[in-house]
Formats: sequence, structure tokens, C-alpha cells
Amino acid sequence: MLWGRPRTSGLLLAVTLLTAFPLNVTPAGSPPSRRTAAAAMTWAPAVGLLLGGLAAGVLEVAAGRTGPLLAAVLAVAALAAGTRALHLDGLADLADGLGSRQPAERALEIMKRSDIGPFGVTTLLLTLGVQVAALAQAQALGRGPAAVIAAAVAGRLALTWACRRGVAAARGSGLGAMVAGTVHPAIPAALTVAALAAAYAVKPVIAAGVAAGLATSMALLALAVRRLGGITGDVLGALVEVGTAACLVVSAITI
Repeated sequence: MLWGRPRTSGLLLAVTLLTAFPLNVTPAGSPPSRRTAAAAMTWAPAVGLLLGGLAAGVLEVAAGRTGPLLAAVLAVAALAAGTRALHLDGLADLADGLGSRQPAERALEIMKRSDIGPFGVTTLLLTLGVQVAALAQAQALGRGPAAVIAAAVAGRLALTWACRRGVAAARGSGLGAMVAGTVHPAIPAALTVAALAAAYAVKPVIAAGVAAGLATSMALLALAVRRLGGITGDVLGALVEVGTAACLVVSAITI
């Protein structure tokens, strides 16, 4: 049975959770096992590679006809469409929760609401603006496709780190509870070495971007865990978007 093979079902679950392409891998009334959840978060950077490749293709096709700025807008839009904007929604919710300066329980309630407050709106606009501007600059420097692929991978690699053992869930249910603490720390460490090596082989500045994306995401993770007591689905989404933005910024630096 497919669901009984954690690696295969983990890949399918990763695609379902992290993209707009639900594969309906969960049997009715049967949540995924911890092994399957761990496999899904291990596959997260590979899903980022697929999404980054999609965005890079859009960027390259559009840049030759529209210029780097509009091409960057379309590429960032492709990333949002490829994930149904779920990570952006998580970023806005986390911004509202942390911005409220309320105790953890109240902040979590704010994050669960369907509306978006001023903190969320401002954070969304600034983050998307940074992503577009940085990608446009990277494209103008001739490294746009590599930058957006690296950024997409770095953002999803942050998920693998966030789900390592020792990081708790902020709630007893939901996505955070399903994946929190499932991944052995050696796995994100090995994946990070591989990602940095691959990025460095392309351009050292791209590797620096991956490192910056991970460092920024881990700083946000530490803040969220301290304020909320652990991770939630919204926290995970925010890590993706913040890591993506930081990676793109460094990848756009002129050297």
C-alpha cells in the first residue's frame, strides 16, 4: 500500500502540503504517521527546487520580452500561484500575532482569524516588494534564474530545520503539531551542506544567499518559538517567505 511506504508517501505529502497540487495521499480518517511527516519535511527542499525551476522558467521567458522588473513580478507571482499563496498567508498571520504583543495563547488566537490586520498587510507588501526588487536586480546582473531557484530551496530547507527534534508545536493540533519534532537534526545539516555546495558551484554569491536565507529564517524561528511556545503552520509559511526574501537580497548584491 502506498501509504505504508514513508519515503514515497512523504514525497507525495510534501507536494500536497507545499504546492497547489494536492495528491490526496491521506486515506479518509487516517492522519499521516510521524515517519511520513518526517519524510515530507525532508523532501521540502526538493519541492522548493521544483517551484524554483518553475519561477526561473517564467523569469527567463518574460525577461526577454518585458525587462527584468516585470519578469521578476511574474516570477514571484508564479511562486505564489504554485503554493496557492499559503506561505504568504502564514507570513501575514504570524506578523499579526507577533505584532499584537499579546501572550502566546492570545497571539495564537489572532493568528487563527481569517482577517489580516495592519501588521500582516504591511509585512506582506514589504516582503513581496523586497522579493521582486531583489530578483529584478539579480536578473539584471545575469543571475536571476539561479537566485530564484536557490531562494525557493533555501525557504523550504528552513522548514526541514524548523521540524527538527527539539522544536515543539505551539498547538496540539494542526500542521505544526503534525510535523514538529519529526526530523533528525542530521538531515537538515546534510541537506544544508549539499545546498551550499551546489550553490557555490554556480556562484559564490548564490551560496551566500542560501546561507543568509537560512540564518534569517532561523532567527525568525527562534523568535516565534520564544513568543508562541513552538511552531504552527503559519510559522512555517513565514519562514519560507522570509528565507526566500533574504536569499534574493544577498544574491542581488553587486560584487
